[in-house]
Amino acid sequence: MEAAMSAKPSHVPLPSFSGLRQSAKAEPFRVLRLAPRRAPAAVRASAGGNTKLPAGRRLRVAVIGGGPAGGCAAETLAKGGVETVLIERKMDNCKPCGGAIPLCMVDEFDLPQDIIDRRVRKMKMISPSNVSVDIGRTLKPDEYIGMLRREVLDSYLRERAEKNGASVINGLFLRMDRPTGPGERYRIHYTRYDGRVTGEPATLEVDAVIGADGANSRVAKAIGAGNYEYAIAFQERMKIPEEKMAYYEERAEMYVGFDVSPDFYAWVFPKCDHVAVGTGTVTHKGDIKLLQDATRRRAGAKIDGAVTFRVEAHPIPEHPRPRRAVDEVALVGDAAGYVTKCSGEGIYFAAKSGRMCAEEIVRGSENGTKTITEADLRRYLAKFDKLYWPTYKVLDILQKVFYRSNPAKEAFVEMCADDYVQKMTFDSYLYKRVNPGTPLEDLKLAVKTIGCLVRANALRNEMAKLS
Repeated sequence: MEAAMSAKPSHVPLPSFSGLRQSAKAEPFRVLRLAPRRAPAAVRASAGGNTKLPAGRRLRVAVIGGGPAGGCAAETLAKGGVETVLIERKMDNCKPCGGAIPLCMVDEFDLPQDIIDRRVRKMKMISPSNVSVDIGRTLKPDEYIGMLRREVLDSYLRERAEKNGASVINGLFLRMDRPTGPGERYRIHYTRYDGRVTGEPATLEVDAVIGADGANSRVAKAIGAGNYEYAIAFQERMKIPEEKMAYYEERAEMYVGFDVSPDFYAWVFPKCDHVAVGTGTVTHKGDIKLLQDATRRRAGAKIDGAVTFRVEAHPIPEHPRPRRAVDEVALVGDAAGYVTKCSGEGIYFAAKSGRMCAEEIVRGSENGTKTITEADLRRYLAKFDKLYWPTYKVLDILQKVFYRSNPAKEAFVEMCADDYVQKMTFDSYLYKRVNPGTPLEDLKLAVKTIGCLVRANALRNEMAKLS
């Protein structure tokens, strides 16, 4: 109903998770530094250029999806003078996500200290044969991996977007009609709930759309964005005895092995008063519950007495979609496929892509006073790919090399024991930058990598003979 959006709608109060946030002492942070490289991206400008909007009307953008990508996009648009409507169906959504964020994200996105449940400074990497390696020795006293709950983070980002002028609607996006001629707009069809069990049909006309609606994005389907391989993440939230929770005070665990995942890893990550135990796989989705049972067995006595209070499962994209911008519609976050292989990281890239996309819309529309074209959205894609394409490529190669067999996973864990590997890994993860190492250390690392892989292949050959 277009008339309903001519002014900011009244709202039924939506669930807020601000009461679940933790109080914490402020800690210093490092400033993000990026060393960009570029990946080629074709640019196709839409027909016509940016034109002035009628007097008294602002550019209106619909953001579909209220996770980190949608929340950050909506906030940036609203701050930039663009009329912004964010549509999210599940205001209390608890995505099956490890919930780890890099240190730079706290500072860059101005996240409050109390939104972080745990500060992980110790990580155990556990091999298929249960050889464990302690990771984190190279961390400085003020460095850590932040652990949080998605329901708290997502709610905070949506509320902040609303405070900055975005309209937040509890609704389910159904489909959209694309413009058929000059001067026409996109018509969004959705079911509006506003906290009610039974929704009612509604429509909304907008000038552009940002699809931030996850791996099963309906916006992506509407623009023919193409498919991708996806993983299934399965996670249980568990309360464990207090004395066992103390073990996970600043510690997280990652398990590798074909028993817990043929092509990914399993985890035990600490939350505010519980642990998240989960696993993921691309190739054996039908076996996900068996893999989860194996993960619980591997964790063993450390989670004895656990009581599961929530079970979560969700698809996770494995690579960017073939098309991420068509006309005045762009994809961000999981909808665009921005989850890294090997590590499975997606929260930071979702928030960053949402913000970058919105910045280009604000810039192209001159703070909401002009229309935008596909060329504006393509600039967002070019900048994002230039910054992060190398990261996706390197992690893709690492997954193919080290996750292909149990012996290769043993080699991977052995590699993780090296201080130089840990330092380079944490610098890359925590600050989203890659600092060049010394030639001598790089040479030593190359020799060590080859040695680990040779031993892994030798072990595999011996195992084949025995079988």
